[in-house]
Amino acid sequence: MGSPMAMSGAGGPARGVTRSDVARYAGVSTAVVSYVVNNGPRPVAATTAARVRDAIAVLGYQPNANARALKLGTAGLLGLLVPDTGNPFFAEYALAIEQAATQRGLALLIANSGSDLGVEATLLTDLANRQLDGLIVAGAGGPPVDSTLSGVTAVTPTVFVDTASPVPGYRTVGADKHAGALQAAQHLVEVHGHDNVALLMGRGARHATDERETGWRDALRALDVERGEVAYATFTRHGGYVAGQHLLALRPRPTAVFASSDLLGMGLLRAAHEAGLSIPDDLAIVSFDGTNQAEYCWPPLTTIRQPIQEMAAAAVAAIFDQAAPAHQLFPVSLLARRSCGCSLPDSDLKPDRAGSNPAPPTRHPRKSRKRP
Repeated sequence: MGSPMAMSGAGGPARGVTRSDVARYAGVSTAVVSYVVNNGPRPVAATTAARVRDAIAVLGYQPNANARALKLGTAGLLGLLVPDTGNPFFAEYALAIEQAATQRGLALLIANSGSDLGVEATLLTDLANRQLDGLIVAGAGGPPVDSTLSGVTAVTPTVFVDTASPVPGYRTVGADKHAGALQAAQHLVEVHGHDNVALLMGRGARHATDERETGWRDALRALDVERGEVAYATFTRHGGYVAGQHLLALRPRPTAVFASSDLLGMGLLRAAHEAGLSIPDDLAIVSFDGTNQAEYCWPPLTTIRQPIQEMAAAAVAAIFDQAAPAHQLFPVSLLARRSCGCSLPDSDLKPDRAGSNPAPPTRHPRKSRKRP
């Protein structure tokens, strides 16, 4: 085997390490190096592949991504557009998508629209011009299906995520938000006996009616509970804080609130603490998303968990699998914690990523709990 120092001429500048250098160092052909780097198209014996990878590590070889893309007809790159990378839901979703992409040997390019429709349209065009292998889009308030998008998706395979309903002509992945809102409202009414359940509803840039709002309304109607107040807010902690202050100033004050995201629930928690309210005695809260941060609020937020890992894997797979369903809707689950009134041991602060719940809480008869 040659020495790594052979990569520099005597007294001259060092040149880049080539595939031929790796082949000589590992004692194989350049074709074998290519098969190892590209995971095919021909298999390589495990011991030989290990020798090639060792050579790559020792020599610091970096494959030319552009040349590889031209040869294979693929960029080895996915694009992801989200409305807010500061939102823990989209941050965790992006990480899960990156992990799913990495398993396929793909890198991920992430763009943030800041929930601005103009920025979103510009970024969509820019991403499409990068000749990506696929594009995954979480729109700023719903799928951006308009004339601007048609030119993008004609060039780049596109999948919409965070989409609870089908979008004709496009592949979509989402969670059952309607069922989640039903579950949240039913838990507050049937388990904890509330009859004044308000809704803290986030609104995206397109101001479209969200399935979480219709699910909450349908649940209260089915349970024969008078519809509570609705406060709309941006999907931010500050939005939840300001809208929460509005709800807590109402008379009679709601005794329970369903917040349509964990971020809104966190903002509501601050408003309630500042108002001197006890959670859950004075105000019970259930939020939506199931992010890690919700577990470490005080009290920990009861939340409707979206299966982020499963949805991310489905979104990446849908880019490449033409046989995948046009719309994939994933079930959600209730993670019962202290904020709704479920009495849990201190161990409830331990990670519960499996989504399992503790023993069912005691059900309380419905009664009026109106407070001044």
